[in-house]
Amino acid sequence: MEPKHSHQLIIDNVTRFIDLTELEKQKYISLLTEVKVKKKAFLMQAGEVTKYEYFITKGCLKVYTLDEEGSPHISMFAVEDYWTGDMASFMTKEPSHYFIKATEDSELLGISRANYELLFQEIPKFERFYRILYQKSLISYIRRSNQGISLTAEERYIEFKRKYPNIVNRITQKDLAAYIGITPEFMSKIISKVNRM
Repeated sequence: MEPKHSHQLIIDNVTRFIDLTELEKQKYISLLTEVKVKKKAFLMQAGEVTKYEYFITKGCLKVYTLDEEGSPHISMFAVEDYWTGDMASFMTKEPSHYFIKATEDSELLGISRANYELLFQEIPKFERFYRILYQKSLISYIRRSNQGISLTAEERYIEFKRKYPNIVNRITQKDLAAYIGITPEFMSKIISKVNRM
């Protein structure tokens, strides 16, 4: 049986870090749930316990929190070949502090907590894959936190454009401002200035 394109994308993602037999690939695919999220719909909301870890096969989503005034603070954008979810909520079964909302019609593959545990029992090498995935996530979080402290808003924008050229034209200026940590008006000035450079 030929895997669907979305399944091939996740298998390619996994096999960058671990080798899988055809049987292991089929077992992994059998443990995944296909999810579709329309543009502007929530995949998850703060207060819910995260039931799945997700891999994006199509689309774009934003992960964010809201401050006391209700202003969003975007921590990441997830597009094709990215993983998303709230790892802390998924692992601890405690309510999430995050919202995950589609900025485009999106398609994902999710693995439930029960299937995640089953996967480790049946194919132990997946523990290595998820360890690497979580390490990369932690490193990315630390780097982003450090940039928020040490770089100017303009430098953060330039770095975002450099690091995520496949995302910058897929998001609104308002969302980009919420990611950089500035007002949309200031974001507009920075974009104009950088584009003139």
